[in-house]
Amino acid sequence: MALQGCSLLPGAEKGHPAGAEPDTATTPQRPSFDLVVRAPDSVRETLERHLELQRFRALPDLQMNELQRLLGAADANARELLGTMGYFAPTITVELAETSAAAAVANAAPRTVTVTVEPGPRTHIASANITIAGSAEADADSLARQRQRVQRNWSLTPGQPFTQSAWDGAKADGLRQLQARRYPTARIANSRAEIDADRHEAQLSVAYDPGPAYRFGPLRVQGSQRYDSDAARRLARLPTGAVYDEAEMLDAQLRLAGSGYYDAVFLTLDTDGTDPRSAPVVAQVREAQMQKLVFGPGFSTDSGARLSLEHIHNQMPVLGWRAVSKLSLDRETKLASTEWMDLPDDSGWRWFGGGQVQREATGDYDVNSGRLRAGRSKGTRSIDRNYFLQYDHTHSQGTNAPASSSAVSANYGWTGRYFNSLTAPTRGHGLAVELGVGTTLRPDRDPFIRTLVRWQSFIPAGRVQDDAGTARTARVALRAEAGAVLARQGAQIPVTQLFLTGGDTTVRGYGYRSIGARTDN
Repeated sequence: MALQGCSLLPGAEKGHPAGAEPDTATTPQRPSFDLVVRAPDSVRETLERHLELQRFRALPDLQMNELQRLLGAADANARELLGTMGYFAPTITVELAETSAAAAVANAAPRTVTVTVEPGPRTHIASANITIAGSAEADADSLARQRQRVQRNWSLTPGQPFTQSAWDGAKADGLRQLQARRYPTARIANSRAEIDADRHEAQLSVAYDPGPAYRFGPLRVQGSQRYDSDAARRLARLPTGAVYDEAEMLDAQLRLAGSGYYDAVFLTLDTDGTDPRSAPVVAQVREAQMQKLVFGPGFSTDSGARLSLEHIHNQMPVLGWRAVSKLSLDRETKLASTEWMDLPDDSGWRWFGGGQVQREATGDYDVNSGRLRAGRSKGTRSIDRNYFLQYDHTHSQGTNAPASSSAVSANYGWTGRYFNSLTAPTRGHGLAVELGVGTTLRPDRDPFIRTLVRWQSFIPAGRVQDDAGTARTARVALRAEAGAVLARQGAQIPVTQLFLTGGDTTVRGYGYRSIGARTDN
């Protein structure tokens, strides 16, 4: 049924559908006034963006008396903005002009406000006075060292231009340095920037209140259900009783997160207690599943497509150790391995053991090998150490294949990392040394020595920008590696103990693992 009364709805008789609103989106709203800023490039963009006048341009019914009031405040507003950039003696004029009739017909704003700025000389830093006032119980030597460190890293040195953002940043940087070690509750007691507008100088002073000195107390784990809280303590290896150090706490957090027992870890120092000499460290954790199965495809130009299957058990029956077992299959290598690892003891050392069987193409022949290994290891922030006994057995098949052999060896490994960052280094170096002494068991007993040295260095290469304009630090990476096996002429060392190379990812033009020392079969 058609309802004729609908033609009486507003807009229907003007060609609009019944109930539809007139289309006003296509008609742009004229601003109440145009704003023109005439100033040097160094300050113009900031003034154009932050002047209070910008907020009122879109008001359609702004009256002249209201605009006059805004113009009266524009001078003070511009001076305040210029002061944040270090200009305290500017010359500012604010002018209002009516738009011409021709411009009004072109839908321009009815008025134009022009702000002309001559910023004048820029204020520079004359001096910066930094004080750290501790309580009577505070360690005077420690406070003196902290003050020297803050002073040494202070970013606003005499002669630099003064800006409010740089001043705020310098104070915050000094506070972070205090809070990073010994004084996590430090605060800014007072700060002052005295500006001499006649001499264009800024006298800076800041006083920090360090608060009490804190030491690490016991680790309290929140969110632990599957794994014992004592396991978290042994994994974190937080130095209980030591002076609070933010870097130490972050290292403990990284050790927990990288242990495989937790999906997420967050450590904080509890500063609400009554005894700063033994402040608890709260570890909020989200535990990983007891078991996990990981399937992964891959591809390499040397060995083609690859499939891998990894099973992780974080708490083996009986032993309670963590086990990582893996199957891997590609064109050149078939591998099955397992590695078991105990929790570290109070000194940081832990037991480990493992074994693997493998079939790998090596030049013109295939090597079937087995390996068993057991020993102890310890890892710290910059140094890793391990020692272990190892048994190797190899059986080769194919053209010019060496005789089957087996060996047992005692090995020691040491790794030192001396980078400016462990996660994204841009400078520093690392060194790894492996040394093994052993003897073959078959076909004859022959002693041998095996050693491997690896070195890597990062050299800063300035800053570069990508296509999106994001700046990042460039670096040059240098690597070197040298290895040797020393034994009598004709000794049958297991192939897995020798150094072999070749292939697209190492030495192009040679077959996969076809380059090595010449030996007698």
